[in-house]
Amino acid sequence: RSGTGFWYILGNQRINKMSNFKKILVPIAFSNYSQEILTFGAEIATSLGAEILIINVVNKRDLEAINRITSYGYEVDEDHYLSTIQEERIKKLEEMVKKISFSEDNITFDFRIGDPTDELIKVVIEENVDLVVMGIKSKTGLEYIFTGSVADRFYRQCPVTVISYRDKENSERLRKHFLKTNN
Repeated sequence: RSGTGFWYILGNQRINKMSNFKKILVPIAFSNYSQEILTFGAEIATSLGAEILIINVVNKRDLEAINRITSYGYEVDEDHYLSTIQEERIKKLEEMVKKISFSEDNITFDFRIGDPTDELIKVVIEENVDLVVMGIKSKTGLEYIFTGSVADRFYRQCPVTVISYRDKENSERLRKHFLKTNN
């Protein structure tokens, strides 16, 4: 085992399996933990000499809601909504990137519109992503029951390795839940 990745021994050869990860996808949903997820992804990318692709997906359901409001006679413009959202998110991403220790030359941004899980998997395939770093579900309770979790669906369908980041709060909550239900 090395300090910069996992090592496997094959015969007399040591092979660093982590060195195969050259492009890391970090989906950002602008949750309370997005900065920590990006920082974690940047730390991994730094140790591996990899580049980062940051993606944000505007859920198509948001646009469907805009169109529904428009159908009731309200003046809402989908194109204006999208351009405003994209401008706001670019500013937030630029602020987030300034807080990490990682070369901006090795960071790419992508914005997509659609079903978040489907769009993330398309990006993994189209961009030849080797590794994904993302957080766990951010929805709880009834909202989760009705909509499911992008993270849950993505983990099941993603064709590459996914690292699930847990902040201290979620980690502690999961530990307590496990101990409570398994004692």
